[in-house]
Amino acid sequence: MSDLTNSPNHFLASLSAHDSDLLRPHLRRVELEQRAVLHEPEQQISRVYFPTAGIISLVVGLSDGQGVEAGMFGRNGVVGGGAALDGRRAINQAIVQAPGSSLTIEMSVLSRFARESDTLRMLLMAHELASHAHTQQIAACNATHNLEERLCRWLLQTRDLLMSDALPLTQEFLGQMLGVQRSSVTLVARKLQASGLIKYRRGHIHIEDAEALQDSSCECYQTINHQFEYLIGWRPNLS
Repeated sequence: MSDLTNSPNHFLASLSAHDSDLLRPHLRRVELEQRAVLHEPEQQISRVYFPTAGIISLVVGLSDGQGVEAGMFGRNGVVGGGAALDGRRAINQAIVQAPGSSLTIEMSVLSRFARESDTLRMLLMAHELASHAHTQQIAACNATHNLEERLCRWLLQTRDLLMSDALPLTQEFLGQMLGVQRSSVTLVARKLQASGLIKYRRGHIHIEDAEALQDSSCECYQTINHQFEYLIGWRPNLS
């Protein structure tokens, strides 16, 4: 595998030369298929994922079988990295929201290297802190803001991670991630389409006016971006 400095994944691109040399021989590429479950709650995490394309969502399951998204991660971060620091089991379900690809490493291997390398351990800690900040912001957003604001925030985050205005998403899946009925998403999506912000056809959403979408979003979109930039130096780059 080539040098990780130019990796699409921010975590891997941020590694020191020494840590890059440690991890590189143990990384393997996998495809992320939509709806694939990477780990379940209370399951021992066996692999850590560094997405290079696509999106992985952390989903909180409820007793009625529904689930609500607690965070989304892609090329900006790492999924399961915290387990390499403390060996804990998964708290939430990790499911592929948008298909793509990832580099992955055995958790036991990453954990061993983290014990040996201060710089790798500190980078994992920074990304774990960013993950916690992100999930806390999403919890506040879900509790405080209306569906239109949350949907706009969610579409913008998805756009940033996929680096595309074309989003392969169904309204049913949007409803599941936002914890609402599909019919509620349909009403808001129709309003956004009538306003020229998006176009929708079955299974696909196209963002027509990202600036207007941001104006209709809640403050959480900018807050989340600020947190990621402050904690791990990542910011959306769609150029």
